[in-house]
Amino acid sequence: MRFSKALALLCCAATLAIAAGINMPAGKVEIKSAGALAIGPDGILFVGDSIGAQIVALDVDDASSAVRAGSLEIRGINEKIAAMLGTAADQILIQDVVVSPASKNVYIAVSRGRGADAVPVILRANAAGKLSEISLANIKHQSVSLSDSPQQDRQRMETITQLKYVDHKVLVAGLSNEEFSSSLRSIPFPFEAASKGAGIEIWHGSHGRFETNAPVRTFVPYEINGEKAILAAYTCTPLVRIPVSELKPGNKVKGTTIAELGNRNKPLDMIVYSKDGRHYILMANSSRGVMKLTADHLESYSPITKQTEVTGVPYETIASLKGVQHLDKFDDASALVLMGEGPSLDLRTIPLP
Repeated sequence: MRFSKALALLCCAATLAIAAGINMPAGKVEIKSAGALAIGPDGILFVGDSIGAQIVALDVDDASSAVRAGSLEIRGINEKIAAMLGTAADQILIQDVVVSPASKNVYIAVSRGRGADAVPVILRANAAGKLSEISLANIKHQSVSLSDSPQQDRQRMETITQLKYVDHKVLVAGLSNEEFSSSLRSIPFPFEAASKGAGIEIWHGSHGRFETNAPVRTFVPYEINGEKAILAAYTCTPLVRIPVSELKPGNKVKGTTIAELGNRNKPLDMIVYSKDGRHYILMANSSRGVMKLTADHLESYSPITKQTEVTGVPYETIASLKGVQHLDKFDDASALVLMGEGPSLDLRTIPLP
């Protein structure tokens, strides 16, 4: 297993060239929610609008920022955001946080309000920690609708659980209205139209059964034994290997469960990184803290096909990281975390463990 750094650089260069020619007209952006975020090429921010069943690409002009930071810390960020939006801290929800690799600007998806009338807001924190709102009144943008989104309100909120941009495509995890409602979509960018997603079936170790209705909660693209794959984590907490080559419209794909990380837990975010010549996964969880898993030789772990407790890919819990709600890679030596065990949340960088 290896990281294809040279290939990644070539893909990045090609992507930038493509992005420069994208026709993205300016105008008002209409979104009903802002959840999962992803960074794309040449200053593009992708926003997952689950309620509106669409992905929106915003030209936030991030590529023009040349400021780089070695660290970032914003204490009480939820309180600062609430003050900006003219409300109380308990009346906002921070839905996602992502870092631009080029500028180190941080983009934050926020809901102002907690009910059906919550207003989606996109914020940016620059290298100095200054917060500003991305105006959606007149911005270059492009969008694509998801025709197979679920219709029930509760499921509709999980139409999009996470986004990643890889090799000119936006990978979208979430739910659909198909027989296998757990879905992974691969949507080419620039957008034209979104085909149906691939339905995903997995073996859930702690439940002891095959499942097709639970969405992927968080995932990372990763190369395993020369094959491009998705490492996907589900609630209660299977870790599953899914070949990217099988993510074709309407295809029914059986993932390979390679770890069971414990029940009564929801994975929140994960990243992959290298340190001291080895590769690791760092995963934030709702009730089981931050896990550090080995990411070397993942092809060597036998598929889990029987009911089981914790088994498979080994991990350690990072005891010093408590209350982490969101996680993203900041640079080769550090991660960005949104964390806090009380009402006040901090956004800061930490050394990769």
